[in-house]
Amino acid sequence: MAKKILIVGSQGQLGSDMVEQSINSGYEVTGYDFPQIDITSKDITVSLASRIKPDIIINCSAFTAVDECESKVNEAFAVNATGPQNLALAAQENGSLLVHISTDYVFDGEKESPYTENDICTPKSVYGKSKLEGEQRIQSVCNKHQIFRIAWLYGTKGKNFVKSIRNAALAKSKQNETLRVVNDQIGTPTYTVEVCRQILNTIDHPLYGIFHCTCEGFCSWYDFASVIIKASDIRVNLEPCTTEEFPRPAPRPHNSVLENSRLKKHGINITSCWEKGFEKFLNEEKLQSIYKRRSI
Repeated sequence: MAKKILIVGSQGQLGSDMVEQSINSGYEVTGYDFPQIDITSKDITVSLASRIKPDIIINCSAFTAVDECESKVNEAFAVNATGPQNLALAAQENGSLLVHISTDYVFDGEKESPYTENDICTPKSVYGKSKLEGEQRIQSVCNKHQIFRIAWLYGTKGKNFVKSIRNAALAKSKQNETLRVVNDQIGTPTYTVEVCRQILNTIDHPLYGIFHCTCEGFCSWYDFASVIIKASDIRVNLEPCTTEEFPRPAPRPHNSVLENSRLKKHGINITSCWEKGFEKFLNEEKLQSIYKRRSI
């Protein structure tokens, strides 16, 4: 009999791919998103889990608007901390495994080498602080939990850096203007499907706690933008710039590189290098484009 998975945040960038990949892996999947479910409500969350009785709850929901979090502190902590706590209570009550998605923003980004799961978390932004509190609340409530920290996520659905750079490059190209991209922040571009497959490869193991989960290798935003623009065959003048030249409400980590130490320790890390992950993404885009044309 197939195991039941409840995916919260099922219509988001990661959640939509998580639903698809879970179904493809043979799970019985139920997906919910806001306003169908409000995870900030304990009663609603616990009641839903009690009704579905999932073997696994995967939380892909979050308040991810990093700059907005700086001015919407209460909302950020409600969704990113209280929400995960409620899901942890529901999982604990039902004996479910809780899988939760966290972020590189729990670190300050000042380390000169990749971050491992053992590094101390000192977030600078409201977003990072709210996500860290979410991790801590889960750990205090739910025995069976797997927390996956991801970074620099992109996919075929939703808004992300890949789509933003393409749009910006096209606009600048038409105006014969220069596109400037930050070159002093480094991280690992990570395709959503890589995260989904890694999670599905991990949940069958009786391993709990925090895991870093990104593709392998690293680059700067400028480097990634160069690859995106080349793959899109857009002719535009691209120039590097510093973070200070583009001030934002929320501070950005200069180093967002995560090392998948625990996954590798247990021999279950299956993520690709970020370049290969991007190739997979481009291939999936092409397949989706062909399917859409044939459906018209």
